[in-house]
Amino acid sequence: MTKPTFDEIYMNLALELSKRSHCVKAKVGAVLAKDTRIISIGYNGPPSGTHNCDEEWPENGCPRDTKGSCSLALHAEENAILFAVKNGAGLQGATLYTTLSPCLPCARLIYSAGISKVYFRYSYAQFKGYASDEGVDFLNRFGVNAEQF
Repeated sequence: MTKPTFDEIYMNLALELSKRSHCVKAKVGAVLAKDTRIISIGYNGPPSGTHNCDEEWPENGCPRDTKGSCSLALHAEENAILFAVKNGAGLQGATLYTTLSPCLPCARLIYSAGISKVYFRYSYAQFKGYASDEGVDFLNRFGVNAEQF
């Protein structure tokens, strides 16, 4: 029997975490790891203690912002990074595993947090119907290796 790699384990965990999301439109999970250890986890959804979109707006999800995105939720990457920072974890040199490639605002946060590598399962550009993955392009341009898993 072949042992799974840590990359496989963490991506599978991100996929499982995505199932925890209360989002009606998309379910995304994320894992932050460093030196074969999990630093933090996250999935997309509203800030803790506020509401659950699938319960309050089960038909269409929460209200949309001017760009057609959820106006109330945090992305999985944001939740993972915020939880890590809140608990004093150092993110310099960490790897992020996420089920959907980062959007541009999340990519800027990933870069600023010092995360050095990003693995993603699915393309945000394909999901949203965009021409390219702006977040992935941004990360690769500025030295954060971002690639599809």
